[in-house]
Amino acid sequence: MGKLIRFIPLILFIALGAILFRGLSLNPTELPSALIGKKFPEFALTSVLSESQIMTTADFKPGIKLVNVWGTWCPSCRYEHEYLNKLSKTDRFTIYGLNYDDERVNAAQWLTKLGNPYQFSAFDEEGKLSVNLGVYAAPETFVVDHSNIIRKRYAGPLTPEIWQSEFEPLITQIEADFLASSRHKGNQ
Repeated sequence: MGKLIRFIPLILFIALGAILFRGLSLNPTELPSALIGKKFPEFALTSVLSESQIMTTADFKPGIKLVNVWGTWCPSCRYEHEYLNKLSKTDRFTIYGLNYDDERVNAAQWLTKLGNPYQFSAFDEEGKLSVNLGVYAAPETFVVDHSNIIRKRYAGPLTPEIWQSEFEPLITQIEADFLASSRHKGNQ
């Protein structure tokens, strides 16, 4: 029994090493989300640019949507902002903003100074929508399909490389699914 006790620290060390090794193999940008496959949460929030303008899910345009969670305090948000401006020039999807944990004046100045890639950017003053989405930091980007179903959650700044590997294939798939569904409905 005495010899067995000597091996307990070694066994614990090996077990801890296995757990840590497993953790290192995980991708921190792939966040599990209970919302994948579910409708985007209903909301009614004011616009970053106008306190009197109320935004809701009814204001989403038909089609694919990217919902980008951002804040002026976030260096990664500033890093990705130029790329979001570039992406906003496409007609394949519409980009919406959700200003997170911020001051409205700072957010409005940011959009005026750096460009506004968003169809609208909602000001989540109380953080309710952010909490409903499970946001824990910024930037985070959600892909929402034609039926307002959340298809992807990505944590971290968007870059051309991330776009090509993570987003482009999904956007293409959503477009193909929608086209096939539209053809199927047309043949009935």
